[in-house]
Formats: sequence, structure tokens, C-alpha cells
Amino acid sequence: MALQDKYKELIDTASSSGVSNLQVREQDGVLYVDGDAPSGSAKDNLWNIYNKIDPDFRAGDLVLNVNVGSAADGGKLKVVTESSNLNIRKGPGTDQPIVGKAGHNEIVTLVNKTSDQWYLIRTDGGAEGYAYAQYLQPA
Repeated sequence: MALQDKYKELIDTASSSGVSNLQVREQDGVLYVDGDAPSGSAKDNLWNIYNKIDPDFRAGDLVLNVNVGSAADGGKLKVVTESSNLNIRKGPGTDQPIVGKAGHNEIVTLVNKTSDQWYLIRTDGGAEGYAYAQYLQPA
């Protein structure tokens, strides 16, 4: 099965939900989906579809590189770790790769509350990803 067929629902949803600059390419057995989502919920919807297709994220055949456009407004949150940095991950789960870190007491922007456990955030430095909600509180 071609990867674009396997992930057809995800690609179609990205297109229909207004992901701009959408680029889909296949290289070395991996499908790359890049673009800018209009909202955090649109990005979360793509992750939900991915989770449905590959529930344990084990296939390793998709790189979902969709960020939320900078026009998305959100409240400010403070990182409340004991003393260490907070990992920012590509997707909502500890099995997802780390794409950045937020320092202890750093103020970040809430893009979307994905769930009670995971928030989609953006640092002032531009790192965007998912962080464990228990380490974030309103600033």
C-alpha cells in the first residue's frame, strides 16, 4: 500500500481543514506532511487521525510537521517544573520526539488544550509542540 493511500484521510483532512502551505512528499519509505494549521484544534485533529491509523505510533512511516500559524492567540502559561526544563514534544505523548525545551519558570503561549494531560504550546523562541499539562499553570 502506498503511504499516500494509507494516510489519505489525514491528507484530505489537512487539506479540508485549511492547512496552508500543505506539502506532501514521500522519500525513502517515509511520508512527509508539512504545513501551517489554522488552529490548535485542526492540528490536534490530524494527530487524532494519525493515532487511529497507527495507534502506537510504531510504523515510523510518517513525519507530521504541521505547526499552528502565528495568528493563533492564547493565554500565557508558566512552566512550573521543580527545577529542570520542560520537554516540548512533536506530538501528545512521551513516545514522541522532543522538539524543544522550556526553562523552569519560563512563560509560554498556550496554543490549544489538546486534552487534560497535553497542551500545545509555543515558546517565545518559536519552539512549538506538546507539553505535559501538569507542569504548566496560568501566568
